[in-house]
This record gives sequence, structure tokens and C-alpha cells, in this order.
Amino acid sequence: MRRNFLLSVLIVLISFSCVTLSKYSNLPEVKAWESDIAKFEQLDVTKSYPSDAILFAGSSSIRLWSTIGKDMMPYNVIQRGYGGAKLSDFTVYADRIIYPHPCKAIVIFIANDISGDENDKSPLEVSQLFRKTLYIIRRKFADTPVFWISVTPTPSRWAVWPEIKEANGMIKEICESHRNTYFIDTEKYFLNSSGLPRSNLFVDDKLHLNANGYSIWAGIIKSELNRVLVN
Repeated sequence: MRRNFLLSVLIVLISFSCVTLSKYSNLPEVKAWESDIAKFEQLDVTKSYPSDAILFAGSSSIRLWSTIGKDMMPYNVIQRGYGGAKLSDFTVYADRIIYPHPCKAIVIFIANDISGDENDKSPLEVSQLFRKTLYIIRRKFADTPVFWISVTPTPSRWAVWPEIKEANGMIKEICESHRNTYFIDTEKYFLNSSGLPRSNLFVDDKLHLNANGYSIWAGIIKSELNRVLVN
């Protein structure tokens, strides 16, 4: 009886995952990123990368990380960030972004699904999109370590931090229940003693990291990479 129940739950989760992808793939806001993804594909044709590189993919914090190569040394880096990315579009393009790159590890940061907009996703929807992304990755890279960087508490989106924090928690649970999948928790490093975002770690938009913010972020990420990847 319990076996049949678990099988039914698994079928529902797989079905839900498939439905979410078809739900988003034809949206104009998702199709709008086609040219950016095509540029990544052109890079994959014209530039070669070592097989021990770490693929960093996601939204603008990855794209704007100008010191990523230096910050992650001695790791080789493949940088695949595009501004404004959401899991609802990244999941659609995940195979085209990730599959060309046999690599040492995959690191993902995507922070725009809950932003205070009326079209924000629920924490559950965000977590299920992450689950779908992980499923897509595992279809080709069954054993490659995958790291999810938690969404950072920022001054500009502090009003919706409870929802972001809830989504972070759900994704953390997914990571902990899957082999070779890791949640990089950055929250405490970006809050002050009063529990508010450290404004001095962000540029004027109070959303993106400044040099000091990137320095802290890089240290957290590299420490976790070293913990998992260094024998």
C-alpha cells in the first residue's frame, strides 16, 4: 500500500515538473532571452574550455562578476550569466546553457522570481522550478556536483524577504535530499547585527553587489567549493 502511495506521489511530481516547463516555454518574457542564449551557444562554438572548469550560470550577479576568474583561482571558470534571469526562463534554456559543458561542478544563482512584483511566483513554485532544473541537469550529468547559491537579502527587496527566505528553505531541503547537490547559504553574511541587509555591500540600486559584497560572496562560494571538490 505504502509503495503504491509513494509511486503515485512520484508520478504527480514528475507530471507537475513537465507541466511547469510547458507552461513557461512559450511566454514572451521567456522567449525574449533567446538572443542571449544564442550568444552563449556561439561562444561554445568559438571558445574551448577545460574539462575541469566550473560552470557559473544564472542571473545578473553572475554576469556582472567581473573578477570571477581571479576570485575563483585556481579553478577554471565558465561564466554564463544573463541579466534579469528567472528560474522560469532558466529552466527552459537549462539544457542549452549547461549541456555543452562537461565540467568539474555547476554553480547556479538566480534571484529574480520573487522581487515584489505582482507577477511574483510563490516559494513553492520557485522550488519546483529548481527541482525541474536539477532534473534536467541530472539527465546528462548524473554525478557532477551542483551548487545552488541562496538568494541574498538585499535592501531593495527587503519587503519580500520572508517569501524569498521561504523559497531558500525549500530549495535547501531539495539539495539536502539529492546526492551531489549543495546549498550555499549566504544569508548571515549580508545581514547586520540588527538583522537588516548590509547596505554598504551593494551598489546604488541596493540590489547588486559592490566590490566588497563580491569579495564576501566569493569567499563563501569558494570555501564551499573547496570543501566539496578538494580531496
